[in-house]
Amino acid sequence: MVSISLRWLVPAGLTLALPMAFAQPSAGSAAPDPKSLAPSSVTLGYRSAFADYHMYSEQPIASWREANDNVGKIGGWRVYSKEARQPDGASAPVPGGQGDKP
Repeated sequence: MVSISLRWLVPAGLTLALPMAFAQPSAGSAAPDPKSLAPSSVTLGYRSAFADYHMYSEQPIASWREANDNVGKIGGWRVYSKEARQPDGASAPVPGGQGDKP
């Protein structure tokens, strides 16, 4: 009977002692004194998420025929597919010099 309780006592004791061992501060790291008024060596900066925000502006509406003709001049959906597979910053070559901005 005693051997059964001892069999579980050692693993249970180690399981409880393990978190306490990691909770102790290491000997090499000294916590900074919170009462000292020494300035921090880290410079913090703030940049608003709205710094590059551009207000919505109404786009001119073109006819669907002009939009379809423009896509056909550029090279169609295959060119858009190639652009989507390119990494950011690189653009897919447009065949025959098409796709120049109007």
